[in-house]
Amino acid sequence: MIQSTLRECNITSVVTPKSLRSPKACGFLRPQIQTLAFKKIMSHSHNHQHNVKNYNRAFAIGVFLNVVYVLIEAGYGFAINSLALIADAGHNLSDVASLLLAWGASILSQKAATEKHTYGYRKATVLASLFSGILLLVVTGGIAWEAINRIFEPRPIEGMTIIVVAGIGVVINTLTALLFLKDKDHDLNIRGAFLHMAADAGISLAVVLAGILILYGEWLWADPVISLFIAVIILFATWGLLRESINYSLDAVPQHIDKKGIIKYLTSFTHVNAIHDLHIWPLSTTEVALTVHLIVDVNHIDNNFLSNVQHHLHDSFQIEHSTIQVETSEDNNYCMLQGGSKPKLANE
Repeated sequence: MIQSTLRECNITSVVTPKSLRSPKACGFLRPQIQTLAFKKIMSHSHNHQHNVKNYNRAFAIGVFLNVVYVLIEAGYGFAINSLALIADAGHNLSDVASLLLAWGASILSQKAATEKHTYGYRKATVLASLFSGILLLVVTGGIAWEAINRIFEPRPIEGMTIIVVAGIGVVINTLTALLFLKDKDHDLNIRGAFLHMAADAGISLAVVLAGILILYGEWLWADPVISLFIAVIILFATWGLLRESINYSLDAVPQHIDKKGIIKYLTSFTHVNAIHDLHIWPLSTTEVALTVHLIVDVNHIDNNFLSNVQHHLHDSFQIEHSTIQVETSEDNNYCMLQGGSKPKLANE
């Protein structure tokens, strides 16, 4: 009966009067449950779908535009022997792969949870961001290596062709970046796509500059030097994304989460004596989860208390999924996570 009620109501915390806990243990449930706290979204089941913007159209447009441009840029780059164009085409190809990764992860993250994947596939967005960063570093190394070789062995290049082809890249990459501008600060996966395309727009602009220097100044060294400049820009643009993706993969507290503020809030209640085992981690590039144990000096907490806490954590601290366990401080605390030993039951 109780187990059925728990499943149907999506219970996140349970508090029972002291007289009914024989003895009270962390997470220990007796048949006579008096107070049940419900999970909404804030009080939600693992199978719900969050209100996450659908970027399928943006990804499709971005991939199409960049595939067409890569073919054009690489073709002209090899035809006129321009490393700057070839390097930029290689970078754009890596961006196509990154867009596909981000797109696939975005679709996976919206799949419902299963018995094995109880949080669904939201973490796929984090893995996509990580792979995207690694891919960019590999491409950067290749560009830098070839550019250094070209500095010592410059080759004749058609400046006007470089200017026209790279100019087209400025337009395409800028348009693609604008598709992801709105939510770049709220989703690491979208931020990765935006950074790729924004960096490409700047890089294409630098290639246009190289074309001008070659056309009017006959400075052949501009081609490999601009390529090295491209590599440096990619490195700086990638490093922050890669570092944050690694932190997300290791379940670190996201940078935008105010952990000290959360602790201050949870300990501000009159009947909360202390908290322990506070954990905050990213479920995806857009959702953050929290679990915490509250030690209180009362035997009964109104359902509204836990619901209000969850709503405040969501609205003020951007916690999408909070699970709160309440323990009393009025008798021995046997919580295993606090180092407590297993309590003896009445019939033992």
